[in-house]
This record gives sequence, C-alpha cells and structure tokens, in this order.
Amino acid sequence: MTDRTCLSVVLAAGEGTRMKSAKPKVLHEIAGLSMVGHVLNAVAEAGGTAAAVVVGPGRDDVAAEARRLVPSATIHVQTERLGTAHAVLHAETELAKGYDDVIVAFGDTPLVAPETFGRLRSAVAAGAAVVALGFEAANPFGYGRLVVEHGRLTRIVEGRDATEDQRRIRLCNGGLMALSGAHALALLKRIGNVNAKGEYYLTDIVELALAEGLSTAIVEAPEEEVRGVNDRIQLAEVEAIAQARLREAAMRSGVSMTAPETVFMSYDTHFEQDVFLEPHVVFGPGVSIDSGVTIRAYSHLAGCHVASGAVIGPFARIRPKSRIGEKVHIGNFVEVNRSVLAAKVEANHLAYLGDTTVGEGTNIGAGTITCNFDGADKHPTVIGKDVFVGSNSTLIAPLTIGDEVLIAAGSTISQNVEDGALAFGRPRQSALPDRGAEKIRANKVKRAERKARGG
Repeated sequence: MTDRTCLSVVLAAGEGTRMKSAKPKVLHEIAGLSMVGHVLNAVAEAGGTAAAVVVGPGRDDVAAEARRLVPSATIHVQTERLGTAHAVLHAETELAKGYDDVIVAFGDTPLVAPETFGRLRSAVAAGAAVVALGFEAANPFGYGRLVVEHGRLTRIVEGRDATEDQRRIRLCNGGLMALSGAHALALLKRIGNVNAKGEYYLTDIVELALAEGLSTAIVEAPEEEVRGVNDRIQLAEVEAIAQARLREAAMRSGVSMTAPETVFMSYDTHFEQDVFLEPHVVFGPGVSIDSGVTIRAYSHLAGCHVASGAVIGPFARIRPKSRIGEKVHIGNFVEVNRSVLAAKVEANHLAYLGDTTVGEGTNIGAGTITCNFDGADKHPTVIGKDVFVGSNSTLIAPLTIGDEVLIAAGSTISQNVEDGALAFGRPRQSALPDRGAEKIRANKVKRAERKARGG
C-alpha cells in the first residue's frame, strides 16, 4: 500500500455527556494514551499519509492532542452536529486534494487494529468505492445491519428502522468506512437529510454508490475491535480489552508474568526477551525494559529505561527521565526520579534519588535521600563510582561526591567531597548520666495512672 495515498478523517467532535467529565470524551485514556491518540496511531501504522481531525467548537485541547501525535494533522471545527456525513464534509478541503483512499474513523473507538484499517484500504485498492466495517454481534440488538444481496453490500439499515427479516441479520455495522478518494467527495455531497432527525447519515453513501454503478464491499472484524466508549463503564471495559492484548503480546515476545491479570501496561511499553514480572506491576507511558530484568511486586515505572539484568522492587517507584544501568538493584520503597544510575549500583532500602547521577558500583544505604529541591528550583547531585553512602544520610544538592568515598551513617553532607575521602557530618554524641532512667520511670508512672483512669 506504500504507493497509495490515504487521508484519515477522524471524527472527534462528540460532547460525550455520558462520561460526566469536564474532559472531552476522546481525551480519556486507554493504556496511557487518549482514545483519539489510539485511532491516529492505528491509521498511521496502516499507511495513512494525512489526517484530518474534526473537533467541536472551543476544543483546542483535542486539536492539541491530535497535533502532538500527528504534527501535520489539519483541524476542522464542527459547530453544528447534523450527522456523520455532515461531520466528514467539514474536511472538504482535504478531501478535495485527491487522495487514493479515504478512511473515516471515530475518535471514541480506540481498539480498531492497524491491520483492520489496512484491510479496509486493500478493499478500496481492489476496486470498491465504499467499504463498510462489519462485525458479527453476540447480541445485535440496537446495532445497524449490513444488508447483503447477491453477494454485495446493498444498504446499511439502522436498528430502529430494520424490518423483522433485517433484524435477524447478525452482520452489524461497525461505523467505520473506507472510501475511494476519486468518488468520496462527490458521494458525500449527495447525501441528503430526508429522515426523522433531519441529519446527514454517512450510511446512505452505500446506496448512492450503487446508484452510480460503483461497487461496495464489507470487511469484517472481531466485535471487540469496534467497541465504542460512551461512559465510564465502557471506558473500563475497553481498558480491560486493551490490557489483555498488551499482556498477550508481551508474553508472546518472551516476557514471563506470575499473575498477568495484575500487570498493567501502557500502549508503548517495550520489553526485550526474558523479562520477569511479579504481580501488581504498573507501567506508565514511555518505559523500555531490556533483557533479563526482574521487576518485583507492587512496583510502578514510568518514562524510564531499565538495562539488562537489573532487579527492581518490590514496592519501588521509577519515575520519568530515569535510566537504570545493568545489574542495578533497586529495592523496597526506593524512589528514583530524573536520575541516572550506572551499572551495579545498589539502593536496596528506603531511599530517594532525585536529579542524581550515580557512578558504577556505588551503594546507597537505607534511609538515604538527596535533597534536590530548595523550595523554588531543583538541583543536581553527582555521586562517583564505588562510593559507600551510609544509612540515613542526607545529601543536600547541589553536591558532587567523588569516587571511592565513604560517607558515615547518619551524616548530613552539604559540601563537595573529594575522591577517596571519609566524610561525616553529624553532631557530637552527648550523654547525661541517669537522666534517661529518670525519664523512663516517669513515663511508666504516667502510663499506669492513665490506665487506672481508664484512659
């Protein structure tokens, strides 16, 4: 299909009132990406060469999301909602440019696979002027039906308008279409609005094409692909389908999961082979995991890269702009943010590393934190290789610690430390004779009196 041009018209002007949200429906996310983003990515992967996105008035946020993903996308504002054909015609200036194929997609139908869009285009390339996407419904009630006579699609009938015989048809209308670019604009302009709602229905294009002597076709897809989202319940149902797909793809590519149903991924999570995931691991967008990595239970990763052989968690958080080197160990309740850890670094317990660069072989003791924020700005900490940072150390940025430095436990370090030094920063220990015993005895008396009062 590389020799054919393709315009994707994505309809994203719906108000989505049933979502009960200030956010436009098509910007609600599935697997870490907006629904309209999934559609734009799928049509692009299917060879789409241009995109026209139809948005509602004042929806700069939807336009911005479309341009973030497809910078060349054109935006067309639909001020009145007079039916699907009316919406598609808002992209008339793009339709007039004469693309070979035209795909009409919906911004709230995020599960259609690129391969399905590709099959729609192939049917156009084979000579069809109008290609409808159909599916066999488990329960066809309420769906439009694809009427086939003598082996060809002759019309699309809305469920409420179908006759008794037509209601027995199980092949339903998925809504999406592919059109021949040579005929699309002329056919769209001929669609009328003589119906109960006075709207311009895209489905009427089938009969108009046949009246012109043009051919029609049907491409079938699984029912789950054409699942639209109208409310939060359907959003959760579609999320579940997307996650199941992602888990299956990951396992087929060489990822092991103890409890797959508890692992949640983003649309762009990337794994190499022989990754092992324990239960309840969550991946935000932008995560890349190299081979041989183990991610233990209840860890959360986003926007980061983890190199081969590393062990993350349990209960670890790796935040965006972090790079975890080979054979690094990140343990319980350790948070890493905007930091780069070289190979064989260990931070096994209760630590925070923010805006930090850590050299190879360094050990970060339990309770260590980098104080990177002064209330207004973030500051960097640079820790060299083969450094031992003792437990409960506080590293106040901006700070540079050289190679082979030993930092005594409980230290507060605010000045740079040269290579090989022993650094400590803590007050001198003092002891007052008998004062501890006095305090302990007094506390025992207070507790006994409180207990006697029933407190």
